[in-house]
Amino acid sequence: MAHSYASLAFSDPIKALQERYGSRQTYARVEKHTTFSGLTLNEAGFIADRDSFYIASYGENGFPYIQHRGGPKGFLHLIDDSTLGFVDFRGNKQYISVGNVITHPQVSLILVDYPQQTRLKIYAEAEIVELADRPELFSQLDPTAYKHTPERMMLLHVKAFDWNCPQHIIPRYTSEEINEALASQRAYIKQLEAEIDRLKGAA
Repeated sequence: MAHSYASLAFSDPIKALQERYGSRQTYARVEKHTTFSGLTLNEAGFIADRDSFYIASYGENGFPYIQHRGGPKGFLHLIDDSTLGFVDFRGNKQYISVGNVITHPQVSLILVDYPQQTRLKIYAEAEIVELADRPELFSQLDPTAYKHTPERMMLLHVKAFDWNCPQHIIPRYTSEEINEALASQRAYIKQLEAEIDRLKGAA
């Protein structure tokens, strides 16, 4: 059954709060008229441009656990319009997220573009896939040019998504983005320096 992000997110206590603070009527319309019909090219492009995301799971202790996952740009792959996949790199060997999804596959993702102040929220069910079980999938997902030790793969079967409000996202820039922004300025400075050297030589 297809769901909207709102219909999954808004439990009865949440709806009561929306009613209390005056937003329920708006979100009731969102629930009624929005359903998940697959990730579009817009989401695909956004996901392909990310080099990190946050994944929330919950375990036997009843607490949520949020983990940052990072890698080369595009390490989170769009396999089809309702499936994402990535190679799970070796980390500190706590295995909290992996252990959580074994018994509770429901997860939530947040992907953020800080310069553009944009974020995408995703509800999904996680599936752990061993490397040896799907070698063709591993070939598709593994970022060979990136230094890492693969341990397993994870498929994320997307149930719903939503573009979140951009408020309070403070713009941050990677060194690559800063270098790209300054490239034309640096080229102009080099041009001026060359012209100064030429004029000094002529004098």
